Amino acid sequence: MSTNQQPQQEVQDNARFVQELQSDDPHKEVIGRWFLKPVGKRPALRRYLFDLWNRRHFIWADSRARAFSTGRGMILGNVWLVLQPLLNGAIYFLIFGVLLGTSRGIDRFVGYLIIGVFLFQFTGRSLTSGATAITGSKAMIRGFTFPRASLPISIILREALNMLPVIGTMLLLIVMVPSPDAAEMSPPHADVTWRWLLFPAVFILQTVFNVGVAFFAARIVAQIPDFRHLLQFVQRLWFYGSGVLYSFDRFVTDPQILAILGLNPVFIVLDMSRDLLLYGVSPEARSWLILGAWAVGTALLGFIYFWRAEERYGRE
Repeated sequence: MSTNQQPQQEVQDNARFVQELQSDDPHKEVIGRWFLKPVGKRPALRRYLFDLWNRRHFIWADSRARAFSTGRGMILGNVWLVLQPLLNGAIYFLIFGVLLGTSRGIDRFVGYLIIGVFLFQFTGRSLTSGATAITGSKAMIRGFTFPRASLPISIILREALNMLPVIGTMLLLIVMVPSPDAAEMSPPHADVTWRWLLFPAVFILQTVFNVGVAFFAARIVAQIPDFRHLLQFVQRLWFYGSGVLYSFDRFVTDPQILAILGLNPVFIVLDMSRDLLLYGVSPEARSWLILGAWAVGTALLGFIYFWRAEERYGRE
């Protein structure tokens, strides 16, 4: 700062100091030329983003440290990350595919079901885990000053890391597990094509969307703890409304209702993933645009919605 600017800055500081002395705010205490600021006060959005970016290394380190911790204390450990969706898929296949016959009309139904169950698990876990980002970290929030948005982000990164072995198992299954109606039960479900290279883009968009979902859920549960008990019903409705187990075309004939169901972001994730991995078809540009809009829009709106309640988190 130049010498000409220093006196001007001092005048501004002194004027601000006088204003603080004359303030009627009973919660503000002045010490010398400095005054104490309220702890946990919500910073400006630009400053908040800057602080969040400065803590990116902590967020990543925390996510890696907590990843694959689901099975701690269990005999099978992290095997449950893969075993749980695998057992769910087997049960759904028995009930819906065999007993109820929802597999009729769906080519390569086993692979169809595997992709649906495995990938929906990512969004489902992001919803339930993200909802506890604030309520499960009150001690840290009260003890340290940091952007609270780092908590939901860290949780979604952890869930994304947990999904890596799950996705590896999913890809192996859709290639190796034969189709029940295939001749001699030998042909694989899917062929590995260049379109598999596009699947990580779908997974990244799903991850960004999940971050937005976690922001919304974290603030709602922090302010209304009872909402946490309703999440299981929201997740169940979302599960059956995403075409995980069946094709909508078989049960819904109204084109307008089908169009509405087709706007479900999780349905779009599953539909695009099945096209890329199972059927060797490139998704339409419209699907990419809609999923991209859902991902970016949900993440931005969720972030702003979460940030606006920053100073309330951690209070009784």
